[in-house]
Amino acid sequence: MEVNKEKYAADLSSIKEARARISSFIHKTPLMTSESLDAISGRRLFFKCECFQKGGAFKFRGACNAIFSLDDQQAAKGVVTHSSGNHAAALALAAKLRGITSYIVIPKNAPQCKVQNVVRYGGQVIWSETTIKSREETATKVQQETGAALIHPYNDGRIISGQGTISLELLEQAPHIDTIIVPISGGGLISGVALAAKSINPAIRVLAAEPKGANDAAQSKAAGRIVTLPETNTVADGLRAFLGEFTWPIVRDLVDDVITVDDTEIIKAMRLCYEILKVAVEPSGAIGLAAVLSDSFRTNPAWKDSNQIGIILSGGNVDLEVLWNSFSK
Repeated sequence: MEVNKEKYAADLSSIKEARARISSFIHKTPLMTSESLDAISGRRLFFKCECFQKGGAFKFRGACNAIFSLDDQQAAKGVVTHSSGNHAAALALAAKLRGITSYIVIPKNAPQCKVQNVVRYGGQVIWSETTIKSREETATKVQQETGAALIHPYNDGRIISGQGTISLELLEQAPHIDTIIVPISGGGLISGVALAAKSINPAIRVLAAEPKGANDAAQSKAAGRIVTLPETNTVADGLRAFLGEFTWPIVRDLVDDVITVDDTEIIKAMRLCYEILKVAVEPSGAIGLAAVLSDSFRTNPAWKDSNQIGIILSGGNVDLEVLWNSFSK
């Protein structure tokens, strides 16, 4: 599948530019393997551990690229975004590194550990209701009042380009992989990954992993247009957003399929990451492994040749309060 460079909000050159811009700030994250998980899955698995990225998730790449792309006049007024967690913390940290103000609109149901990250990195928290509409309206109000630059969590070419740097690293670390499985929500991560990976190797397969309780991307692919849901219901709090005008064309054209899994499969995969890989991942981060282990993937003849699989462990910001409380009892 060839990439049409004129068609999308980012391309291989913008992703390479992002890498040059952010390389001194980000971690080059490790690639992990496990013979035990290979045996369980019946494939060779290569885990790209973005849970070890600064801020605990891949989002720091895009946030860093967006903030360091601003000219000094724009940057002086600060930045604003709305996010349920990882993008919020990533933007606050990137803004701190540049020495500018960040205004972070967070829905009231965001995990406490992710809110604490924003505060730790010096972001100014503004609360919104839990709906996307409320988040966006609150962010727009802050933008109008402050003149801050709006940095959308995923529907932004600078964000997509930053996330695409994961593919550049992954394909240097494991150039032989034939498939990449990526969590999908708003589509910023998978858009960047797919653009870079398919520009480097047009034959590579890029598959999205999505919760059944937030399966708008699967429905969008089936319908050939963006589908949004009246509500989402999944333990994967980072995968509740909907595709945007910049991410949808890339997902439509370059993502080969969407594998949906239920929450019990996600939790099982999360447990395997803890017990076997010894890596702390959040539910959204474990969904790629859940997809590989799912019956729908294992029994689908379309993926019988997917034998060397890169899996993006997208983040590790899991709220451990429940776990610690159970220990204290």
